[in-house]
Amino acid sequence: MQPLPPMRFDVISEEALRELVGRPDPMILDIGCNDGEHTKKFLDLFPKAKVHAFEPDPRPRQRFKRLIKDRRARLWDVALGATDGEAEFHTSTGDFMPPIKPGKGDWDQSGSLRKPRKHLDVFPGVRFERSIQVRTMRLDTFAREQKLGSIDLIWADVQGAEVDLIAGGAETLAQTRLLYTEYNDVEMYEGQIGLHRLLEMLPEFEVLARWPEDVLLRNRSMR
Repeated sequence: MQPLPPMRFDVISEEALRELVGRPDPMILDIGCNDGEHTKKFLDLFPKAKVHAFEPDPRPRQRFKRLIKDRRARLWDVALGATDGEAEFHTSTGDFMPPIKPGKGDWDQSGSLRKPRKHLDVFPGVRFERSIQVRTMRLDTFAREQKLGSIDLIWADVQGAEVDLIAGGAETLAQTRLLYTEYNDVEMYEGQIGLHRLLEMLPEFEVLARWPEDVLLRNRSMR
């Protein structure tokens, strides 16, 4: 197992992200984009970027469409996972951490292809009362259909379904320079893997930086 850098508690800066990507026209995948906050940041940072954004929950998708009206970005109503087809998606409601949305009960940022487990105990204000059927696609299937070639950055927030994303994207990840993803060493969702298992599944990647629940990886073969 590769040695891990010290834990960070800051936020990756725009300057650092621009330097890491290193070009004005990157190909970026924003997986689990919610309302497009990060997509907008990528479009602002890189003047010739092309961004594919993925969000299976229709609620934040509507906000994304209001926020992002840029032809450099395309929104896909699909969940990238281990299979092509359809699957149950567990949507979230409630209040994640009041007073972020006091009294509204419309927290939609914790939905997942995986059933919640410890999440119910750690964040009791978040509820999972409804599931919807969503279209699923393997990352490799998407990359082949869109003829993506190499990818500069994948920014993934798939709420415990990291193992599914990796399982369905081996070929594409081999052609990806940078991967920023959530992880959790607590099984917040059923079958969620921790950081060490995640790194075992991605042996070609090295850890550039890590945070308590996020990690930035670089493909050694694509420096």
